[in-house]
Amino acid sequence: MKAHGANVFEIARERNIDVLEISDFSSNINPLGASKKTLNYIKDNLNLLFTYPDPEYVELRKSIATYNKANEDDIVLGLGATEILKSSVGYYSPKNSMILSPCYSEYEEELKKINSNIFHFNLKYEDKFKIHVDEIISYIKDNDINLFVFANPNNPTGTALKRHEIEKILKETDVKLIVDETYTEFCDQEVFSSGSLTKKYDNLLVTRGTSKFFSLPGIRLGYGITSDRALIKSFKDKETLWQINSVADMCGQVMFSDIDYHREVFNFIKTRRDYLFKELGKINGLEPIESMGNFILVKIHSNISSTALREKLSQELMIVRDCKTFKGLDDSYFRVCILTDKENEKLIKNLKDIFN
Repeated sequence: MKAHGANVFEIARERNIDVLEISDFSSNINPLGASKKTLNYIKDNLNLLFTYPDPEYVELRKSIATYNKANEDDIVLGLGATEILKSSVGYYSPKNSMILSPCYSEYEEELKKINSNIFHFNLKYEDKFKIHVDEIISYIKDNDINLFVFANPNNPTGTALKRHEIEKILKETDVKLIVDETYTEFCDQEVFSSGSLTKKYDNLLVTRGTSKFFSLPGIRLGYGITSDRALIKSFKDKETLWQINSVADMCGQVMFSDIDYHREVFNFIKTRRDYLFKELGKINGLEPIESMGNFILVKIHSNISSTALREKLSQELMIVRDCKTFKGLDDSYFRVCILTDKENEKLIKNLKDIFN
């Protein structure tokens, strides 16, 4: 069974401690928790759990469309963004596909299942893992790429393409694009989100979830945005009745319109990301990579490996992401996400003790 981040429940059982005692810097989930307005709405409408959800999810689709400046008819729903990704890769079944390296491993795993010829566009440490759009376009053309799948910002590097750069790819190539916007809400969405481009380009699919920014991994709500009618039909043909449960439906109707919550989370993550980046850069032997996500990739310039570092920090009940399993990285990289001020400060103190 695959896991995302650490299994903190297993760690808590092994050490006979409360799971809340563990600071999980590997999971990338917004530490402020879910929107209070959303949670209160659930509490006030528990009676709706005694009825079936709307099988068309009209209000949920409307809420998602408004939030993403997209058309309601272009919204498809799924059990997390990963389900949308899996279904769309299978639908496209590209002969030649392209992913970034390093990137989220799920893309390559799904492409392997359909025997796609996978090309890795390598992001370079020497260039701080920046993504250059003109190089991407040339690579797509030179290798006859049919499908390009990437996260924006990219996981684990945190580097990103702006909306106008993504549109340039769509204008200058015939490639199908799957843009995983799991972390885009931690950026300036007016600059980086490509959801609105689906109105103009039917070779674009944007996937999003509610686990990271909205801090609700338990409701398993994901969605995709595309104007490709054939792709939408393929999703509908596979749908089961009441695929999205009532709690996820209700949460979605409220949280996407909670503007104050969106602003609070964005500002919190941005200021704390800036703090962590600055403090990590002060530690001898560590080099943080500038990130647009709610996480930071860190290069180790010393004789301690990321695996050894992870073990040392775990003794202090702090879990970081060892990045040696990412293609293109090795055991000199680890990744941390932004948690509460107290936890962030504790992480910096322990890293200083280890490296200084």
